[in-house]
Amino acid sequence: MRRLLYILLVIALACHTSPSPSKEDVIARVNQMYLYKQDIQGLIPKGISKEDSLNIVSSYINTWATKQLFIDQSKRNLKDKQLQEFDQLVADYKSTLYINAYKDAVIQKSINMEVTEQDMKQYYTENSENFNLNEELVKLRYLHLPPDYNDIVATQRQFNRFKEEDEEDLTSRKLEFIAFSFQDSIWVAFDEVLNKIPALKKQSRSKLLKKDKYIKLRDSLGVYMIKIKQVLTKNETAPLVYIKPTIKQIILSKRKRELIKKLEKDITKDAIKNKQFEIYN
Repeated sequence: MRRLLYILLVIALACHTSPSPSKEDVIARVNQMYLYKQDIQGLIPKGISKEDSLNIVSSYINTWATKQLFIDQSKRNLKDKQLQEFDQLVADYKSTLYINAYKDAVIQKSINMEVTEQDMKQYYTENSENFNLNEELVKLRYLHLPPDYNDIVATQRQFNRFKEEDEEDLTSRKLEFIAFSFQDSIWVAFDEVLNKIPALKKQSRSKLLKKDKYIKLRDSLGVYMIKIKQVLTKNETAPLVYIKPTIKQIILSKRKRELIKKLEKDITKDAIKNKQFEIYN
């Protein structure tokens, strides 16, 4: 923690101080470090009172001075070896910022960010063994009716049968329901279903996770109808449609790594060619 504090203080002070003062521009000094008028330009929002402006500037100066005093105190009390290690950490951190900023700029400019359906299908086919599920997935529809709902039998018949006309009729009556989802062609994590329908948590997980399983439950909050159409258990291969976002990120990350590797190789090769980089025996 002390190392991190030192690094952050050094970087912060480097952004707001200068060792060569000009008296007319100086607004504060702590030992050999100075704060200038240009350091607080843009600090004051437009339209605020003179008193508020003075308070903002005063607070900024006091914060700056406190940081500088901590730095000076650290330099007097820490061992030289520690100070050298911290200075090296600051230098390494600065270099890393430069390098990563440049790499990010090149990536944004050069990398192909489009990942097609064919790209994802090909990657999935070639690496399907790496996509085993660590959770259960289900395709289901559900309906949550108020406790005093009058047409439960007919609604249950439509919900179970679920022909096109049944879906249309149920959807047209959606304002009568507390909650519902009829998108039973989409894979969802079973734990998400349990969080959405807490009444299911009291049921046996193994009994619920069955294909074409129909469940009807009642509690103080109403009546629940759940139809589980399909189930995928742990360690089965995840369906492509479910992991497309993951595959897309994997493909983009792979492209970035390959681009960075090429960039590192090319920049060294060009430096040697242009005699900017030499190794002496």
